[in-house]
Amino acid sequence: MKNTAISFARAGLRSARALGVAALALGLHLAMAQHAGHAAPKPAAAPASAKERALRPQLGTGAAFAPDGSLWMVALDDQGRLFVQTAHSQAQGWQWGAPRTLDTGTDKISADGENRPKLLFGPKGVVLVSYTQVLDKPFTGFIRMLRSTDGGKTFGLPVTVHADRQIITHRFESIAFDAQGVLHTVWIDKRDLETAPRVGGKSTYRGAAIYRNVSLDGGGTFGPDIKVADHSCECCRIALGVGADGQMRAMWRHVFAPNVRDHAVALLHGDTPAPIVRATYDEWRVDACPHHGPGLAAAQEGFHAVWFGIRPQGGEHVAAVRYGRLEADGSPRAGTVRQIPDERAEHADVAAHGQRVSVVWRSTDGKLSTLKAWLSLDGGQTFREQVLGQTEGHNDFPRLVQSGSRMVVVWRNSVEVKVYEITF
Repeated sequence: MKNTAISFARAGLRSARALGVAALALGLHLAMAQHAGHAAPKPAAAPASAKERALRPQLGTGAAFAPDGSLWMVALDDQGRLFVQTAHSQAQGWQWGAPRTLDTGTDKISADGENRPKLLFGPKGVVLVSYTQVLDKPFTGFIRMLRSTDGGKTFGLPVTVHADRQIITHRFESIAFDAQGVLHTVWIDKRDLETAPRVGGKSTYRGAAIYRNVSLDGGGTFGPDIKVADHSCECCRIALGVGADGQMRAMWRHVFAPNVRDHAVALLHGDTPAPIVRATYDEWRVDACPHHGPGLAAAQEGFHAVWFGIRPQGGEHVAAVRYGRLEADGSPRAGTVRQIPDERAEHADVAAHGQRVSVVWRSTDGKLSTLKAWLSLDGGQTFREQVLGQTEGHNDFPRLVQSGSRMVVVWRNSVEVKVYEITF
């Protein structure tokens, strides 16, 4: 197991503590009460103080393999500037070059947890960087994108990808190319919440909505905004995956009536919404967003998925990260759902190649965070656990990055970024 580190000076932040364990066990991360009309249940342990929240660095990082096998990352520096950095694999591990600051004008950028910058390589030398531009009104934003057509040597200025320009929530975007080279951008949107009737001062609309658009020229122009589904959760990342048919699917935390926060999958094809398919059945009933989205990876048949939820079990409600197989339409495959054997597991990611499946997650006791992996050689039927690394203080969620059979984990903390090779 190799790891490579690059340093980022963050004075005064090395000893900062993470959220309390009990709050993590409930899956109620980072201020759930921020959504209008959503009363957050009390966590068993007090959240970080206002001073700690003010000091918390924005460590959300995007990463991807380039066509030449180099590893790229995109993130914010300690001045809030967006940069890209490239690493090459050497005998002694990954060696990083100098960071390059990208021109984002006056945009204030979100790079916190589930709402991080994204990096994507496409056909014909296209490289894309997307992010949420934070607007002045609380919890509002625009999805912005920078585009390169020369393999990342130069980038154009950022553009807003959606047609709707209301000062509302357009956040938590995900981007991916399908097998035909069509670019899909999917995000959480609250335009329908804004127009829904209100009863007794409270909106009748559950949650937010999932919207998308496509680009047929690699991010040069974008089609109209298309609604995927009403009633999504408000602040959980969206997972994208290309099926064996070459078409794109999205998986997100959905708000099933009356208020069950399980997951849904939809095929992203055509100009009209596809029927959504329920993918998980944890029956988690809570009027708040857990800030904890799913992961999705294509399998030889269907998909591998990871998610966080609270499920009735033995007369109790057990909070856990779970793994399961999904059919091609997104429905759960019987007998495949299992709980990751770590009660502190959170923010898992998944990747697969043939029969090799890798699930990684962060496990924290409130001070020390441990990066763990669950590795399978038989398509997810059996797994073995492996500890990859540890760190104290603030850290990002682990990112699995894949190029064919090669998989690495990118894990950033307030001091450095580490890269771990997955070895089966």
